[in-house]
Amino acid sequence: MSSEAVGRHMPPVVTLDDLTAMMAADQHHRYEISPEGVLSIMPPPGYAHAIIATRLMVWLATAGVPAERVAQAVGLRVPGRNGVGGRIPDLVVWSRAQADGVWLPITDVLLVVEIISPGSEGIDTVTKRIEYAAAGIPQYWVVDQDAAQTVTMHRLAGDHYAVQATMPLAWLLNTGPAEHDLG
Repeated sequence: MSSEAVGRHMPPVVTLDDLTAMMAADQHHRYEISPEGVLSIMPPPGYAHAIIATRLMVWLATAGVPAERVAQAVGLRVPGRNGVGGRIPDLVVWSRAQADGVWLPITDVLLVVEIISPGSEGIDTVTKRIEYAAAGIPQYWVVDQDAAQTVTMHRLAGDHYAVQATMPLAWLLNTGPAEHDLG
């Protein structure tokens, strides 16, 4: 199907309900929308991406973070000046278990992790960093898929993030989540 054909069937304003329907109809892509209404369509994560997310989840579980407080690829409602967007971080850690739903509130989020894939560098390192900081999420980690799988940890400082630490994923996995205020 051409982009012109897809465009004819798109609503003038895409909502989170529209995104949910699009994801149900097309399981080969991930759909997100910024609070300003900018639609992003990405291919699903690759194997290396999935392994990084799994290693982080195992690390958290081994350290005692309950399974109901950590999830991969769930939707978050991200408020902004122009409305509410929907982002699907690679990993989310909450301070308490969440109610079931497709688009969860950010109220209890302690940490959001994005694993950079080819083509997502700008969105993950700039756009989402700004959105998550404006939403008040205390920590934002970005994991590069370079040889070291470099983790850059950002901590909220006022209305923006400051880099707290940068280290290879292997180093991070040799520490405990409590050392990073993840409860």
